[in-house]
Formats: sequence, C-alpha cells, structure tokens
Amino acid sequence: MAKKKVVPANGRGEIGFEAKLWATADALRNNMDAAEYKHVVLGLIFLKYISDAFEAKHEELLAQKAHGADPEDPDEYQAANVFWVPKEARWSFLMANAPQPNIGALVDAAMEAVEKANPSLKGVLPKDYARPGLDKTRLGQIINLVGDIALGGSASKSKDVLGRVYEYFLAKFASAEGKNGGQFYTPSYVVRLLVEMLAPYRGRVYDPCCGSGGMFVQSEKFVEAHSGRIGDISIYGQESNYTTWRLAKMNLAIRGIDAQIKHGDTFHADQHPDLKADFVLANPPFNDSDWRGDLLKDDKRWVYGVPPAGNANYAWIQHFLHHLSPTGTAGFVLANGSMSSNQSGEAEIRKALVEADLVDCMVALPGQLFYSTQIPVCLWFLTRDKKGGGKRDRRGETLFIDARNMGTLVDRTRKELTAEDIAKVAGAYHAWRGEKAADAYGDVAGFCKAARRETIAAQGHVLTPGRFVGTVADDEVEGAFGERMSELTSTLIEQRRDAARLDHAIDLALAECGHGR
Repeated sequence: MAKKKVVPANGRGEIGFEAKLWATADALRNNMDAAEYKHVVLGLIFLKYISDAFEAKHEELLAQKAHGADPEDPDEYQAANVFWVPKEARWSFLMANAPQPNIGALVDAAMEAVEKANPSLKGVLPKDYARPGLDKTRLGQIINLVGDIALGGSASKSKDVLGRVYEYFLAKFASAEGKNGGQFYTPSYVVRLLVEMLAPYRGRVYDPCCGSGGMFVQSEKFVEAHSGRIGDISIYGQESNYTTWRLAKMNLAIRGIDAQIKHGDTFHADQHPDLKADFVLANPPFNDSDWRGDLLKDDKRWVYGVPPAGNANYAWIQHFLHHLSPTGTAGFVLANGSMSSNQSGEAEIRKALVEADLVDCMVALPGQLFYSTQIPVCLWFLTRDKKGGGKRDRRGETLFIDARNMGTLVDRTRKELTAEDIAKVAGAYHAWRGEKAADAYGDVAGFCKAARRETIAAQGHVLTPGRFVGTVADDEVEGAFGERMSELTSTLIEQRRDAARLDHAIDLALAECGHGR
C-alpha cells in the first residue's frame, strides 16, 4: 500500500475560513428557506470556479500566442478539460455589475451562456436569479462574498479551495435542511469509512443513487492520498432527483472529475444496464416503500429472491450485485433492520446471500450519525471473490464489526466518526482480508469477530454484529459506561440551561403582552 498523506486531526481537511464564510453567507440568507438558498449560493460558487479555471487557461494561452496558441478558440479550452466561459459569464463582469438592480437577470444570462457553450452542462445550472422573491441587494452581496474566495491564489489553489467550499456548504445545507438534507448528502465521515474499507485504487466505481456525488469525490481523494492517478478510476452514477442530479454534476465538475452521471429512476430506468463495476459505493434511501416494486416482480436482478414491494432494501442489494464484476466488491449503507428482518421474504433472501458466500463484512455503526434520521444504520460489504486480488482466502467466512460505541457527539443530536474510529474499523477489515501492508488479524471481544458460515446459519442468518462479537471485559464496559454517562450528563445540563433560557424568553414575551406574572 502506498504511503498515505497526513490528514488533519479533525479528519475533514478543513482550512479554517469555510466556517466564517458560511456564517456570512447564512446571514445573507435572511428568511429564505435553506433548500432554496442552496441553489443560489452553490450555483454562484460553481460559476466562480469555472470562470477562475477559464481565466487561468486564458492567461496561459496568451503567453503562448507567439507560438500559435489562440486564447479565443473554445477548442483550446475543451482540449484541456476547461469549460469555455463567454464574456458575459466571466466573474469579473458579474462582480462589476453586482450593485446593479438587474444583476439577477445578468446572472441568469451568464448561466444560459455557459450551458450553451458547454453541452455537457445543459440543464444543470440554476437560472432563476431574476425572480422577484430574490433580493437583488443581497444577491450582489453574495456575489462579492463568493468573489473573495481564493482571491490572489494560483489556479490550482483556487480549484482546491472552491471545491472544498462547495463540499463544506453542501454539508451545512444538509444540516440546515434536516430530514430533507439526507436526500442529497451522506455525512463525509460515513463516506470516508466506506472508501477507506473498499480502497478503490483503480477500476470502475458505481453509485446508482449518488446524491450530490460525495462517494465519487471521496474516491478521488483516496486515490490522490495514496499517490495514485486520478485517471485510474472511472466513475458511473445515477440519481433520480433532478435537482440533486444537478448538484452532483456541479460537485464533480468543480473537482475536475470526469464522470458519467445519469438522471433517472435506477430501478425502472437503469441508465447503465451493461455496467459491471469493480466497486459499488452507495447510500440508498432507508426502507423506501415507494419504489413501485410491484411492477418489477419478474426482474432479472432478483437472483436471490423477489424483494418485497413495501421495502426496497433487498432490491438495492440485488441491484448492486447485478452490477458487480466477478472480482468486484460493494460497500453500502442500510438501516439496521436489514440485518435481521423476517417479513415479506427478506430473511430468505438474506439466507441465500449468506449461502452464496457473498457477505464479506458487516459493520454496526453508532446512532445519531445522519442529519436526516436517528435510525441506527449499518454497513454491508459484499464480494464475488473471497480468494483473489492478493488477499487471503477467506471463503466461508464473514467479518463482523461492532462500532456502536464509537463516534463523538458534536452537538446534542449528532455524532461524528473521528479519523481514529475510521482507521480502527478499516484496519480491522484490511487485516482480516490479509492485505500485505496490514497488521495481523485477531478477534477482539466486543469489537470484531470472524465467523464461519455455519455459525451464521446457527444464528438464523441474522447478520447483526452484536450476535457474534461477544462482550468486552468488565473494566472496559465500566469505562464505556462512564463515558456514556458523562455524555448524557453534559447533554442534560445543556438542555436544562436551554429550558431556563426559553422560560425566561416566554416570561418576557408574556409580560410585553400584559400577561406577566
């Protein structure tokens, strides 16, 4: 395994100013709904990115003009994988006109011009900045704010900074939108854990419910962090929600990632029907009951049993397997119920998956990791090849990891996995697979256990890690209990303070109405 670059302690690679930038942008939001404001801001960041990249290439071509380069030839830019930006869409023009009352119409015209000049962006960019409900003074202020990002930096620095700002803002918008945020964003620490475990160095990477494209961005980061070449992986995705598909297209373009991202319903209009992927990475909707499964009872993908029409979990699992190459591995997020459900034939499908020796690893995650739900979730890893690829022959075995006690509370309702958590879980998986640079594997009571297929059968083919890993020693339990009690006590104290503040505010409001005590 190639040497890995150092990751900051917080594991997020933050550069500090994103938080201040977000605070300023959020203040300008005023009363606008986060779901609506998201498109205003992210569209402008994208336009700033392609304009910066264009200007950098423009300067380069100007310097080479004596040698035949033509800075006004769009083909010169296309050859360098840089979007052609017409004059009316360049950031300098928009910045100069930011104070004007018609700035909304100018931004719309800029978006139209960029799409017209770059067919791959057709239908992707937001074009409703001129609408009456969008305050034009605030819009001008947002343009000035975005214009200051990466000011004075080199082209590569500008690209990196704008990409990270886009990613940071995606996460903050997901948090602001709460439940709806989960539709387009998977927390970065969950994505990082999946990617670190799968280690997609090269080959075809597929996400059939790709949201805003976070799995792909993280896969590219993984390749870069391990001194690989970006071109070593090919990316294929599909997203059913049109506005989310647009976010994904911009997210990947801003990172310079060449990907085939299609729009459409994966179950009913598979846009990559012949794809066999080396890696599947996905976070499908949890327990989706509205997938119209009754129309697909005879589908060829249901090799291990027809999934119930009332829950798409086992339809997703079999869709992933359908697109997996003979040596491929899939890693994905599902609700915990998928590991033990017995209704509507799901237990029979799970039994068939175990008997086919497809289940490589199961990971139970801590609760409170997602913006959108408090449902506890798990990671599944399926593979068609348990003996090749330079790894140990582990046919007939499955690794179970119980990570429920990991994670750190970042506020009252949400946890994050730390870089150490991710390294510990991924390290156990790599060790168990017998990878060359990994440590030797050993079962750890309460954390990980390698189980034979017969043992899983004896458990009724239930795949919950807690059934296999056993319990930790008493002193470790006491330590974990102590930490948990400390967390709960801190939360209780904070909630009491909030309650006191709210009571005081209510008393003041009642007093102003003449109903005080």
